[in-house]
Amino acid sequence: MVFQRRVKATMAWILCLYCHNLMAAEPYPLIDPPLCFNDRGETVEFITHSASQGEVAAGMANRDSDGRPIIVRMNYDKADPAFQRFVDFHECAHHQVGHVDQPHPPRNSFDHLMNESIADCIAILRIREEANHTYSQVIEELSEAMSLVGFPKISTDSRLSNVQNCYAKEESAAEFVKKMQDQASVRSFSG
Repeated sequence: MVFQRRVKATMAWILCLYCHNLMAAEPYPLIDPPLCFNDRGETVEFITHSASQGEVAAGMANRDSDGRPIIVRMNYDKADPAFQRFVDFHECAHHQVGHVDQPHPPRNSFDHLMNESIADCIAILRIREEANHTYSQVIEELSEAMSLVGFPKISTDSRLSNVQNCYAKEESAAEFVKKMQDQASVRSFSG
């Protein structure tokens, strides 16, 4: 599988929905994906997949076998539109700051968690600026999803604190993305 061969570039974040969504008879409508350009100015393509037995909504930022930047949206019909948008923005952020084209840090390492925190920050700033969803809709669903996936309360609280701090930033998503790109350039130049 393409994604298994490109593990070093894979930035996946799987998000489970809260219980009543799992049992919902009617799927949620799929929102249109946002515009997304990576740090090289390439347009990122969104690809939607759904499995009848899938009980989780997931997003994954990667490059396809031809090297094109993509985001795979899996089982989005299980997610509320506000949460779909947050996941889209989160995965887009991995492309915007170049995480997809960097070596993938070990799972749960400081660098991996920092990449996830940066993507969350960009996502919530874009929610604030571009989406017609409230902060509380996203936070409530993110909190419940993390709990159901099995994250300990301390991890959930830390992530929510990061998202809250980012939401309160006075800088725009574009300014924050530029700052993260500049920091990555300095690290790669000095390393």
